[in-house]
Amino acid sequence: MTLHTALIAPLLAAALAGLAGCVQAPTTAPTGLLDVAERPAEKSLLAGLRAYDDAQYVQAEKHLQTAIQAGLVSSRDRAAAHKLLAFIYCTSNRMNDCEAQFRAARTADPAFALTKSEAGHPLWGPVYQRVQR
Repeated sequence: MTLHTALIAPLLAAALAGLAGCVQAPTTAPTGLLDVAERPAEKSLLAGLRAYDDAQYVQAEKHLQTAIQAGLVSSRDRAAAHKLLAFIYCTSNRMNDCEAQFRAARTADPAFALTKSEAGHPLWGPVYQRVQR
């Protein structure tokens, strides 16, 4: 061992030991589902999903629009809200709005895609396919 190595090795070991004490565990708890569900945008999204599932499309549309306007944090959530609005618009013969919502879903989440069964739907499937080109 050279003199240089003999002097540096203990100093390096001491420095590393000192740095190890600087690493701290996060002081905030992770965000949980209940925390997220209380945010206004996410709360509106959940209400919109429930209304859509209950075939209450007028209420679903209002809740989903509110969720988007309130600023959904997740790109997947924004895309999902736009997708359901597209479904509502297509089934109520508002095809331009339907197409705009599919485009907004893609903008919100570039990985957005309908499932095979959704893409094959006779009302919104052709509109979705047009947006994919």
